[in-house]
Amino acid sequence: MCDQCADGLSVSGSRRGFLRAGGLLALGACLPGVAGLSSPAHAQSPAVNGDEALKRLVEGNARYVAGQLSERDFSAGRAARAASQSPFASIVSCADSRVAPELAFDQGPGQLFVTRVAGNFVNKDTLASLEFGAQVLGSQLILVLGHTSCGAISATIDVVKNKTKLPGHLPALVEAIRPAVLTAQKEKPQDMLEAATIANVRLNVERLKKATPILSKRFAEKKLVVVGGVYDLATGKVNLV
Repeated sequence: MCDQCADGLSVSGSRRGFLRAGGLLALGACLPGVAGLSSPAHAQSPAVNGDEALKRLVEGNARYVAGQLSERDFSAGRAARAASQSPFASIVSCADSRVAPELAFDQGPGQLFVTRVAGNFVNKDTLASLEFGAQVLGSQLILVLGHTSCGAISATIDVVKNKTKLPGHLPALVEAIRPAVLTAQKEKPQDMLEAATIANVRLNVERLKKATPILSKRFAEKKLVVVGGVYDLATGKVNLV
């Protein structure tokens, strides 16, 4: 046991470096460009800052709402995308089948780095993916995207209000969303689902801004913009919140 081990899981000195290097090499075999853990030298296009990335998303959503999607031949650029990727924005989306970020923002393959989970919240796996998107792929914008009529949030409201018991692993999902429901509940809103949806987005935006060690540092250095929005299922419009 090394003298720096606090919990029996730490490794020291050269062994730590060896294991870290081995892990990065293994990951790099699956994800080109990861070994350097820096902004990609292999990027297909110059890095886009967070404000410009958000502008692109807003303009793309306006085209989507107006039914004026850009016509794209998805076969074009396929070979280049096979070699590398340089998404200009990362999205934390709900898994709801009615929400498709690439369509909602009128973007093609390779332009958005999307993580999806019912209730669009951030857990360790989501956070690791977003760190990869920011640190390795160079994405300087993260958008947490909620949506109207979210079943995961509706179920959480039911559990909080009525003590409903859910089967399987659903309780874990509810526990992740519960803080947003409790926050919204304090406001005594007329529309609890709408209020909880917005609260959930805002809470996760704040979590990402403070997520150490990678995202909080990039946010403090103004190399990362983190915002939230709610997608309206009926109109397709994304409203920033």
